Amino acid sequence: MQIIAHRGASGEYPENTLLAIEQAITQGADAIEIDVFAVQGELIVIHDHHLARTTNGTGSIYQYSIEQLMQLDAGRGERIPTLRQVLQLLQNTRLWLNIELKGENTVAPLLALLDKAKQELQFDSQRLLISSFNHHLLAALKLAQPELKLGALTASLPLDYAAFAQQLQAHSVNCDVSFINQAFVDDAKARGLKVYVYTVDQADDLSRLQQYGVDGIFSNYPARSRTLLSTDN
Repeated sequence: MQIIAHRGASGEYPENTLLAIEQAITQGADAIEIDVFAVQGELIVIHDHHLARTTNGTGSIYQYSIEQLMQLDAGRGERIPTLRQVLQLLQNTRLWLNIELKGENTVAPLLALLDKAKQELQFDSQRLLISSFNHHLLAALKLAQPELKLGALTASLPLDYAAFAQQLQAHSVNCDVSFINQAFVDDAKARGLKVYVYTVDQADDLSRLQQYGVDGIFSNYPARSRTLLSTDN
């Protein structure tokens, strides 16, 4: 079972910052999950479009220029990173990256950035999983770049289980720990899908998901989750 650092090692460090990602790498995570919004055509790494929860700013990200957003404190003196900065940080590592698309107007900037990253950073897009709760964005991505791996997010237990993810030609289905069960996992596997579950920080959940046979979990504490997995085995 792979451990995906949820917004980096966000249980101990400011979420979605380069510091949290660096620490997740050090802690032995298999992958990093981040959230991105598009502002003025630039993809920035932040979970909320309102700034108050994670920065010293107020109001919406859309009220600011990129330059102004880069001046905000995202915790411990960290800045809001750009997606390009995250790709640069991961460039020479073995980790893969889950990019969750937030808000609208993210598809075109993402495709443009991935093209640049391939040319300038030699970053292989096969190391990426692009996810979203907005399945229309995922469908648009698949149409534009069929080789991209997609993660279909759900915060429910659909009547037809993982059929929606198969319809999107997704690589994985990313499901809320509150709704996951053995039947859902079995259905997803039968459809050829990977199963990743968020957000998993409790030992009993970790043990249960391991028994279900899920492929990975999103954790705010990657080092602790790694220890728990080792102990369980």
